[in-house]
Amino acid sequence: MSDPLNLADYFLFDRLAEGFGDKTAILFGAERHSYQSVADRTRQLAAYLLVQGVRAEERVLIVLHDSPAYAYAFFATLRAGGVVAMGNPAAPTDDLEYLVRYTRASAVITTATVAASIEAALVEVGSQLVVVPEVATGEDVLGREARESRGTWLVDALAEGARSIAARGADRHATAADDPAIWLFTSGSTGRSKAAVHAHRDFAFNTERYALGTVGYRARDVTVSVPRLFFGYATGTNLMFPFRVGATTGLFVERPTPEALALAIERYRPTIVTNVPTMMAKLLDDDDARSAAGKPALDLSTVRFHLSAGEALPPALLARFLARFGGEVYDGIGSAEMFHIYCSNRPGDVVPGSLGRVVDGYELRVLPVDADGPGAAPVAPGETGVLWVRGDSVALGYAGDREKSWSTFFGHWCKTGDLFRVDEHGYHWFEGRADELLKVGGVWVAPLEVEGCLAQHQAVSAAAVIGAEEDGLTKPKAFVVRTSAALGQGEAELAAELKEWVKGRLSLHKYPRAIAFVDELPKNDRGKIDRKELRRRELAGETPGGH
Repeated sequence: MSDPLNLADYFLFDRLAEGFGDKTAILFGAERHSYQSVADRTRQLAAYLLVQGVRAEERVLIVLHDSPAYAYAFFATLRAGGVVAMGNPAAPTDDLEYLVRYTRASAVITTATVAASIEAALVEVGSQLVVVPEVATGEDVLGREARESRGTWLVDALAEGARSIAARGADRHATAADDPAIWLFTSGSTGRSKAAVHAHRDFAFNTERYALGTVGYRARDVTVSVPRLFFGYATGTNLMFPFRVGATTGLFVERPTPEALALAIERYRPTIVTNVPTMMAKLLDDDDARSAAGKPALDLSTVRFHLSAGEALPPALLARFLARFGGEVYDGIGSAEMFHIYCSNRPGDVVPGSLGRVVDGYELRVLPVDADGPGAAPVAPGETGVLWVRGDSVALGYAGDREKSWSTFFGHWCKTGDLFRVDEHGYHWFEGRADELLKVGGVWVAPLEVEGCLAQHQAVSAAAVIGAEEDGLTKPKAFVVRTSAALGQGEAELAAELKEWVKGRLSLHKYPRAIAFVDELPKNDRGKIDRKELRRRELAGETPGGH
């Protein structure tokens, strides 16, 4: 039996013991929510879940926008001894019904709109339902809507939980460090998302090693995130990590457009922004548009650092972003299987284009693509192989998928499926996914390398490369989002220019044979470029032919 540990204590209730009760934990529009108020509502909701029969290790599925209700639901589930599972409220109904059935959710905490769309799955599984009003940023999540809902409104659940605490005093279920705590979903790049099952100790380990020990969260920080809280990357950076040190998180429910993010930054004046390269490029374009319209420039002067992960951060984009907005950007890589970042750039140690060095407490190996275990001999420095990672935040396995677990987890080790090379100084360079390599003329091509080269051109805001069939052969095809300054240039002329740009910098066989210009690239619900969807559209004839 492992030592006692509950993440609700570790991230939230321990702050009360440290004297942070009156400190602002959450900014939500003009609302300020103290650590004490978040803790009180967490206790009440945990008591309600227990009264409703949620038992230890049963899943509670949270499908909410980024509001204070998310924090209540997250920590209440953990305090009650349940297991958190999280879904995107904007996801298609089929995907959300899949989550309900896959998790066999004992309870679902969501909006009335989502609840109505997944009614059949809720009835089939027998899930209890807590309903949260759909509000704009700054509005009260403890109200009720006029519409009918078969579930219990959050405000009523809290009231019933408060009565239960007064009558019985029970609002928690004791847990141990090795008990299941959270199911983190993979991005589903090769099919339906699977959940990596994590114990309480996993999150505490990475928080200490990465958030505190590597990038340095502080009590006076204010955080804002582009990715939404259902994504483990943001659950960490914009809820768990700030709560661990008594900092403040700024939440907004709107879709994270450049305008919404700019408003949140203006409103909350954050010191840490969880970002992604696509949004960084959009912020530059938005700032250009502001300048052209004679509007004030974006003010990011309060931001100590941005965190970047999820997709490649081209050095040219990084240089433009820093020159314009200042601060620092710490690019890193993590995964659902390891909970969070295990290799990262950090204060005083940033190498543009790389994903930095191993986070203290983890071990990394770059092994041959065909390695069948972590004991294989590493590839030579500078050569490309598959990244393997060892650390105390490794998942127990995938829920309901032994075959996938056996091919991914090897005791303390996890085979990531990411292609990397490591240089002689220990810096790691991402080369793409092993399952996305293209064979062109008998030679392997990593789409990410071509995308990175394209992104260095001043006319390119974002790019994605897939394999397209040409006379029965696979050829690289690029989809390019242009910068606002390049919109006036002819497509054929720019395509030819970009092809020559790549030819002059990479091996000749790697240049894209066709370049299609698009307004935006498809993203999955983690905010990553969805190459699977691009390939589907290409096969279905739904993409531009290109030049």
